[in-house]
Amino acid sequence: MRQTFEYAVLRVVPRVERGECLNAGVLVYCRQLDYLGARLHLDVDRLRALDPTADPAAIGAALQAAGDVCAAEPAAGAAGREVLGSRFRWLTAPRSTVVQPGPVHTGLTADPDAEADRLLRLLVLPVEG
Repeated sequence: MRQTFEYAVLRVVPRVERGECLNAGVLVYCRQLDYLGARLHLDVDRLRALDPTADPAAIGAALQAAGDVCAAEPAAGAAGREVLGSRFRWLTAPRSTVVQPGPVHTGLTADPDAEADRLLRLLVLPVEG
């Protein structure tokens, strides 16, 4: 049986004033199946194309922090101890930082973990040609 899930793309905006971004991850939340997960992938070559001075290590750490909150890792601090829905809402709240969430979308899935993998392939990973 398929359940409702929500997802958002994590975008990297290396120069906020320019508004250029690249997709670097997805967050997936399914309340009915008690699931919150993140899939992350920072394409350093694309990042450098947008901003040669960007710090991939710092941006990667910011992305990993979102992953830590999803996984309730101790490194996530108090945010990682919140209930799943609160963590998802916190991660998807609008912000003006280098790592920003996109809009929240919904769908139906029987397997939110597989859905997270599918969304990563579809929305983040480079298209192989």
